[in-house]
Amino acid sequence: MYQFLVSFTVRPEHRDDFVRAARRTARDSLANEPGSRRFEVIADEEDPDLFYLNEVYTDRDAFDAHAGGPYFKAFFAEAGAYAEGPTWLARGTLVSDGAEA
Repeated sequence: MYQFLVSFTVRPEHRDDFVRAARRTARDSLANEPGSRRFEVIADEEDPDLFYLNEVYTDRDAFDAHAGGPYFKAFFAEAGAYAEGPTWLARGTLVSDGAEA
């Protein structure tokens, strides 16, 4: 699984707009992109202007397909007007559970 965590800083007057746009992208991506596995919108507990997107895809190719798709483009066309980001916080491939330490 390929997954990542990014953050966005959103202008206060557009917090609700950002959440709506991100949740719509999550819904549409999960419903229509076979490689999309998880798409969470997370509000920071201390900074009301800071949001995180935690996303999981079957592999890097599935993420690349998402990034080239209509939902990704629509999100950035809207959110780019009032949000700074993404700031990449983590990205990589899940280490298999099969190996014992």
